[in-house]
Amino acid sequence: MSLAGAIGGHSVISYLVRHFGTPQQQQDHLPRMADGSLRATMALTEPSGGSDLQGMRTFADTDGDELVITGSKTWISNAQHAGLIGLLCVTDRSASPAHRGMSVVLVEPGDGLTVSGKIPKLGYRGVEACELTFDRMRVPATAVLGGTPHLGWGHMMRGLEVGRIQVAARAVGVGQAALDDALSYAQTRESFGKPIWKHQSVGNLLAEMGTKMRAARLMTLDAAERLDAGDRADMEAGMAKLFASEAAMQVALDAVRVHGGYGYSKEYDVERYFRDAPLMIVGEGTNEIQRNVIAAQLVARNRKGTN
Repeated sequence: MSLAGAIGGHSVISYLVRHFGTPQQQQDHLPRMADGSLRATMALTEPSGGSDLQGMRTFADTDGDELVITGSKTWISNAQHAGLIGLLCVTDRSASPAHRGMSVVLVEPGDGLTVSGKIPKLGYRGVEACELTFDRMRVPATAVLGGTPHLGWGHMMRGLEVGRIQVAARAVGVGQAALDDALSYAQTRESFGKPIWKHQSVGNLLAEMGTKMRAARLMTLDAAERLDAGDRADMEAGMAKLFASEAAMQVALDAVRVHGGYGYSKEYDVERYFRDAPLMIVGEGTNEIQRNVIAAQLVARNRKGTN
């Protein structure tokens, strides 16, 4: 989970630079991002906003040939080790609606940026999450992704398709690990003279767990294939993230049930899967937000004419 988290934000920013970056930005960053000498992260969430990106309060104001960045971001994974931050911020305060005045700025750590200590977490502890504070940090105006300001919302929404598929894949991994451990335990643990999987209550749990993970895997693959083909995948990515994360949470809980009291012990890995799983429900846009996105896309793609 944690290794996937470190790679996750990095993969989104590399995707954005590859598809939207200027030739100079691609030359400066992509080779080092590919060989691992430069690690990247994305910075969207703010302390006061959560999933409400339209209410963003991090600003990058133009001052000659520089941008002056003020504001803060929180829950930024991999922040202490990142050498490049894909920062979504407001570059036109007068824009209406607000998203028309946002840009992705490629920020390298330096004067004016403070990275907090690690935020304590329930699970997902192998990669840090921190708060970033920008105090009139100056960066070149050429740091705007693609070289043209105010296009950041569209850029980042495309990047989030990658991010949500990646979160769905992480959920599939955690859920599959929990299922595998439950299957193994159910075949070796006996009660009343037979392996516990032969008891209907446990067998039914395993059947439901396997079905959920099969469906989650196929939905994730479908969304990934659409994105790889260059097709729009915002709805499909949202559906995969929603279903896979909820499935992983339920499967992780059911794996604890299969293990009985041992499932609550650190002797078995299922307790860690149960602590890691909630991250996918609230990360990369909460599932409550995902449902709003999915509903809007369903209507937009199936809009009926009015008389």
